[in-house]
Amino acid sequence: MVMALAVGTYAFRLVGPALHGRVELPARMRELLAAAAVVLLVALLATGGLTEGGGFAGWARTAGVLVAGVLAWRRAPFPVVVLGAAGAAALLRAVGLG
Repeated sequence: MVMALAVGTYAFRLVGPALHGRVELPARMRELLAAAAVVLLVALLATGGLTEGGGFAGWARTAGVLVAGVLAWRRAPFPVVVLGAAGAAALLRAVGLG
C-alpha cells in the first residue's frame, strides 16, 4: 500500500511539468484553486495556532499567531514575522498568560 501511494504521489507530481502549457484551466477554476490554497493555509494556521493536544493552546500562542499574521499581512520580512510572534508569546508568558 505504501509503495502504491508513493508511486501515485510521484506520478501526480510529474503531471504538472508534463502538462504545463498544454492544458489551460478556465479562469473560474484558477480563482477557486487560489481560494482553496488560502483556505487550506488558514485552516492549518488555526489548527496549529489554537490547539495543542486536542485542547486550547493558551492565549500566548494565540497572540503570537495573531501578531505573525498581521506582520505577514503587512509584508514584513520573514525574520521579523518570526521574531515578532516569538516576542509576543514570550511577553505574554512572562506576565503569566501562558
